[in-house]
Amino acid sequence: MEPVRLFRAALLLTALVWLNSSAHAQENPQEKTQAILVSVDRVNVGVIVTDSNGHFVEGLRREDFHILDNGIAQPLTDFAAIEAPAQVLLLIEAGPAVYLLEGGHLEAALALLKGLSPDDRVAVVKYAEAPTALLDFTTNKQTAQAAFGQLRFNLGFSSLNLSSSVSKTLEWLASVQGKKSMVLLSTGVDTSPSKEAAMVMEKLKISDVRLLAVSLTGGLQNPQPANKKKSPAKPSTEAAQQFEQADQLLKRMAESTGGRAYFPRNSSEFSAAYAEIAQLVRHEYSIAFAPPVRDGQVHAIEVRVDGPRASTPNAQFPAYRVDHRRAYPAPAPK
Repeated sequence: MEPVRLFRAALLLTALVWLNSSAHAQENPQEKTQAILVSVDRVNVGVIVTDSNGHFVEGLRREDFHILDNGIAQPLTDFAAIEAPAQVLLLIEAGPAVYLLEGGHLEAALALLKGLSPDDRVAVVKYAEAPTALLDFTTNKQTAQAAFGQLRFNLGFSSLNLSSSVSKTLEWLASVQGKKSMVLLSTGVDTSPSKEAAMVMEKLKISDVRLLAVSLTGGLQNPQPANKKKSPAKPSTEAAQQFEQADQLLKRMAESTGGRAYFPRNSSEFSAAYAEIAQLVRHEYSIAFAPPVRDGQVHAIEVRVDGPRASTPNAQFPAYRVDHRRAYPAPAPK
């Protein structure tokens, strides 16, 4: 990428962050955010299990999983192994900064499609001011790839309502059954009102959708010099702070769902990130339980997975990493 293009992209990103800050400053500071809760009579929990080397743990059985509701063990009502098909929704930022980066990250996104199973379903949605569906769920990966061609990246200064777009997409996914993942391709810039930003974190926290975020600002934060003999230019202190804020938002969004955030810096790292995401959505166990009480409160969820069977007493084995959603809203009293 040429330095001029990188400079233009950095200016666009900086301007959007400034516009976002100005909009928030004009809001009523006394206005409180009201959490959005949806009552459920069945709680679905997607679980990814990896060992100490980062390898996915396959072959686990229903009896290997233990789920706790506010610290109290609950019986499982359903269990689906890794082989169950996944629903993957790609939510792609189509704003001015991404306009200058579109070629690299969209080409690398093909690694995600190639890594999915033939039975996995894919949907494609773009967002700027609001989300727009480009493709409903389909198992046809060629159709999904063709949907990338429908993307139109906005030039100039425009809104990037990340939080409100994620919130709306979660509403669309509420009726989708099975294992669900949202793969967010974004700079992390958010011009949504502050109340929307707070509200979407509450929605993500109690959602059964796993969010996997891929930052698109790596090339801007780590630009390569046109002359290989020169050191790459570093962003200003103010720009670095803005990049950090955007990165932290993507991290918080992903981690609140038991997902992960990636910050690739070049096409090779983009491909590696998408390839890992394809494995993550394929290696997700799906378990479920019935809420033990109807109190209308948010309950904490904890999932424990039994370690490998030791061949000798007192043998040591590596601990598992268990990623899953952390909460759910219990049904309200009748």
